[in-house]
Amino acid sequence: MKKYCSDDLYAAALDEVVDFSFDESVVDVFPDMINRSVPGYSTLINVAGILSAQYAQPKSQLYDLGCSLGAVTLSMQHRLSQPDCRIIAVDNSTAMMARCRQHVGSDAANVTVEFICDNIQATPIERASVVVLNLTLQFIKPQQRSAMIEKIYAGMLPGGVLLLSEKLAFSDEQEARLLTEMHHAFKKSNGYSDLEVSQKRSALDNVLVPESRQQHEARLQNAGFTGVHQWFQCLNFASFIAVK
Repeated sequence: MKKYCSDDLYAAALDEVVDFSFDESVVDVFPDMINRSVPGYSTLINVAGILSAQYAQPKSQLYDLGCSLGAVTLSMQHRLSQPDCRIIAVDNSTAMMARCRQHVGSDAANVTVEFICDNIQATPIERASVVVLNLTLQFIKPQQRSAMIEKIYAGMLPGGVLLLSEKLAFSDEQEARLLTEMHHAFKKSNGYSDLEVSQKRSALDNVLVPESRQQHEARLQNAGFTGVHQWFQCLNFASFIAVK
């Protein structure tokens, strides 16, 4: 299997910073990038597997939507004990999906995984006991997010759960500034320079649009989820569990 490299995509000054995309260059550095950029990432992955095992129902489907390299899929695989479950891993990046197949395929876990290279908005959700959107909804246009959450809810079994992890926005200017500064300090402590932080932020400006905790909770409740709880926050990243 091809090895992953250190993230130096934004280490040199660029003549033009183009919009971020999950292409081959990002795939090659993604594990290093995500762990150095997202505080608490390993906790999100680990707990996604724990909660998936808790809420999985026999003969149901579990979805990893925006699966990237399959970290959540593997976390699910290693913990599932309910019979006749299937994991469906979906990502619209051909580069990500190709490497995800290799990554998950080389693992010894025996839970069936179906790989779909497509837009998650076009993916049917059926007989789902668990759906995970791990840092994925933020890349969908804001005006299309409610429809995505409503589709997930409609395709869930009673008692099913949605695990939603996102970067947060804050309406209070002082809080927003503080959390942004803390996040930048986190990235710099992991070896990123001011130039890298700045150029990466510019690349994501038009691609990743964060929302507030209140916006996420309202959307989940409006879709029909009766139990909506924020179970995690580390700096400006949070995760919610929503129960049908």
